[in-house]
Amino acid sequence: MALEQLPVDDRAADCIDNCFEAAQACEWCADECAGEGEGMARCLRLCRDVADVATTHARFMARSSNYSPELAEVCAGACEECAEECERHDAEHCQVCADVLRRCAESCRDMMTA
Repeated sequence: MALEQLPVDDRAADCIDNCFEAAQACEWCADECAGEGEGMARCLRLCRDVADVATTHARFMARSSNYSPELAEVCAGACEECAEECERHDAEHCQVCADVLRRCAESCRDMMTA
Protein backbone atom coordinates (compact mmCIF):
# COMPACT_ATOMS: atom_id res chain seq x y z
CA MET A 1 0.00 0.00 0.00
CA ALA A 2 1.43 3.37 -0.99
CA LEU A 3 1.48 6.20 1.53
CA GLU A 4 -1.07 8.05 -0.57
CA GLN A 5 -3.52 5.22 0.19
CA LEU A 6 -3.16 5.39 3.95
CA PRO A 7 -6.08 6.83 5.94
CA VAL A 8 -4.28 10.12 6.63
CA ASP A 9 -4.71 13.52 5.04
CA ASP A 10 -2.11 15.15 2.78
CA ARG A 11 -0.57 17.22 5.61
CA ALA A 12 -0.06 14.14 7.74
CA ALA A 13 1.32 12.16 4.79
CA ASP A 14 3.83 14.95 4.09
CA CYS A 15 4.81 15.10 7.75
CA ILE A 16 5.27 11.32 7.88
CA ASP A 17 7.55 11.55 4.83
CA ASN A 18 9.48 14.44 6.40
CA CYS A 19 9.89 12.56 9.68
CA PHE A 20 11.28 9.48 7.97
CA GLU A 21 13.58 11.64 5.85
CA ALA A 22 14.78 13.42 9.01
CA ALA A 23 15.45 10.10 10.71
CA GLN A 24 17.45 8.90 7.74
CA ALA A 25 19.47 12.13 7.52
CA CYS A 26 20.13 12.04 11.26
CA GLU A 27 21.30 8.44 11.23
CA TRP A 28 23.72 9.31 8.41
CA CYS A 29 24.89 12.48 10.16
CA ALA A 30 25.36 10.71 13.51
CA ASP A 31 27.37 7.96 11.86
CA GLU A 32 29.60 10.51 10.12
CA CYS A 33 29.98 12.55 13.33
CA ALA A 34 31.07 9.43 15.22
CA GLY A 35 34.16 9.27 13.05
CA GLU A 36 35.05 12.93 13.44
CA GLY A 37 36.12 13.08 17.05
CA GLU A 38 34.94 14.38 20.38
CA GLY A 39 33.89 17.83 19.12
CA MET A 40 30.93 16.23 17.38
CA ALA A 41 29.46 14.46 20.43
CA ARG A 42 26.55 16.89 20.90
CA CYS A 43 25.64 16.73 17.22
CA LEU A 44 25.74 12.95 17.29
CA ARG A 45 23.56 12.77 20.41
CA LEU A 46 20.96 15.21 19.07
CA CYS A 47 20.81 13.39 15.74
CA ARG A 48 20.14 10.10 17.51
CA ASP A 49 17.38 11.73 19.57
CA VAL A 50 15.74 13.15 16.46
CA ALA A 51 15.97 9.84 14.60
CA ASP A 52 14.12 8.12 17.43
CA VAL A 53 11.47 10.77 18.05
CA ALA A 54 10.83 11.37 14.33
CA THR A 55 10.21 7.69 13.58
CA THR A 56 7.99 7.41 16.65
CA HIS A 57 6.01 10.48 15.61
CA ALA A 58 5.60 9.13 12.06
CA ARG A 59 4.28 5.83 13.41
CA PHE A 60 1.83 7.62 15.71
CA MET A 61 0.57 9.77 12.83
CA ALA A 62 0.12 6.72 10.61
CA ARG A 63 -2.24 5.22 13.16
CA SER A 64 -3.98 8.54 13.90
CA SER A 65 -2.97 8.45 17.56
CA ASN A 66 -4.47 10.98 19.94
CA TYR A 67 -0.91 11.62 21.18
CA SER A 68 0.35 12.78 17.80
CA PRO A 69 -0.03 16.54 18.47
CA GLU A 70 2.13 16.28 21.59
CA LEU A 71 4.73 14.24 19.74
CA ALA A 72 4.63 16.77 16.89
CA GLU A 73 5.67 19.46 19.36
CA VAL A 74 8.49 17.32 20.78
CA CYS A 75 9.66 16.36 17.30
CA ALA A 76 9.63 19.96 16.05
CA GLY A 77 11.63 21.13 19.05
CA ALA A 78 14.18 18.34 18.72
CA CYS A 79 14.53 19.00 14.98
CA GLU A 80 15.09 22.71 15.55
CA GLU A 81 17.69 22.17 18.27
CA CYS A 82 19.52 19.58 16.20
CA ALA A 83 19.40 21.78 13.07
CA GLU A 84 20.98 24.64 15.04
CA GLU A 85 23.78 22.32 16.16
CA CYS A 86 24.31 20.89 12.67
CA GLU A 87 24.49 24.39 11.19
CA ARG A 88 27.51 25.11 13.41
CA HIS A 89 29.57 22.54 11.53
CA ASP A 90 30.96 22.85 8.01
CA ALA A 91 30.65 19.15 7.19
CA GLU A 92 28.37 18.40 4.24
CA HIS A 93 26.43 15.79 6.19
CA CYS A 94 25.65 18.35 8.90
CA GLN A 95 24.50 20.96 6.39
CA VAL A 96 22.27 18.47 4.56
CA CYS A 97 20.89 17.22 7.86
CA ALA A 98 20.09 20.77 9.01
CA ASP A 99 18.12 21.46 5.82
CA VAL A 100 16.10 18.26 6.19
CA LEU A 101 15.46 18.99 9.87
CA ARG A 102 14.14 22.49 9.15
CA ARG A 103 11.54 21.01 6.77
CA CYS A 104 10.58 18.36 9.30
CA ALA A 105 10.21 20.91 12.10
CA GLU A 106 7.97 23.05 9.92
CA SER A 107 5.68 20.17 9.00
CA CYS A 108 5.55 18.99 12.63
CA ARG A 109 4.59 22.50 13.79
CA ASP A 110 1.82 22.39 11.20
CA MET A 111 0.62 19.08 12.65
CA MET A 112 0.42 20.48 16.17
CA THR A 113 -2.82 22.20 15.24
CA ALA A 114 -4.23 19.36 13.15
